[in-house]
Amino acid sequence: MEHRHLGRSGLQISAITFGSWLTHDSSAADSAKATLRTALDAGITTFDTADVYGRPEFGAAEELLGDALHGVRRESLEILTKVCLRTGPGANDEGLSRKHILESCHASLRRLRTDYVDLYQAHRFDPKTPLEETMTAFADLVRQGKALYIGVSEWTAAQIEAGAALARELRVPLISNQPQYSMLWRVIEAEVVPAAQTAGLGQIVFSPVAQGVLTGKYLPGTQPPADSRAASAKGSAFVGRYMSDPVLAAVQRLKPIADEFGVTLAQLAVAWVLSRPGVSAAIIGASRPEQVAENAAAVDVKLDDDALARIDAALVDPVHGDLVERDPAKTARPFDVMPAWR
Repeated sequence: MEHRHLGRSGLQISAITFGSWLTHDSSAADSAKATLRTALDAGITTFDTADVYGRPEFGAAEELLGDALHGVRRESLEILTKVCLRTGPGANDEGLSRKHILESCHASLRRLRTDYVDLYQAHRFDPKTPLEETMTAFADLVRQGKALYIGVSEWTAAQIEAGAALARELRVPLISNQPQYSMLWRVIEAEVVPAAQTAGLGQIVFSPVAQGVLTGKYLPGTQPPADSRAASAKGSAFVGRYMSDPVLAAVQRLKPIADEFGVTLAQLAVAWVLSRPGVSAAIIGASRPEQVAENAAAVDVKLDDDALARIDAALVDPVHGDLVERDPAKTARPFDVMPAWR
């Protein structure tokens, strides 16, 4: 497994990072633990979760991860979690106030069965809390040794710049951003990536296969498989944006490129993300061990300039034009208007 420095920090993480957004809950504990063991066998050392993943009622994914990794040498792992979204009924059970950050961190450490997390991330930007309060709370956790590094997720370029300025003032190691990024969703390229690179942040990207669309399993003119994410009420909220026939047809045009490299469409999609400037790692989610092994192999796929150009060309429809979403404004999704389960 390839390891890469996260931004300009000294921290190295596995280029394939194992995520637990939609796949780790109490109803699937045995399969989740099996995929985690496969991830470790594949050389993956970096595991990303959040305090809201896996409900009920919040923290289930962290508990599962803590149980699964118990007994593994702690120093050999990089454990990442997040804070911001609602974790209870109280007025202070969401956001990036000092109270919520400190209380959530302590709860996450208990569930993860560890004394510290390697990276503690602001799950979204909180427009209702002064940024100085947020960054000072993070700084205190770093100085207490409960978080080694700090990151953000889905922040805009301006928010990253403001956070990085305060981090420098407070001498806090703010080193990462976790955005959505794939061949089809490139809203971070114009503004976020340049701002992050200037500030020394690396990208740990999620949804590199566009919620499964870039695996090629959804075909134009057909209904999604009954057991797929697109067919579920929870998953379709995110995958639905990609389910138009022009997009699905474009994905099928990528298959000859994948065939030439001897890889699956999913591996091509992950390899594409890992080839992009500023990307330190791609987060994969898996419900079956074989999916982990498949995606982990993408680190060995090196795409040349010709392949990258052909991928871009395949994603242009003769009638609808460029099918890639590039609008930087779509980076910002305030935490207080997001679905509670994300």
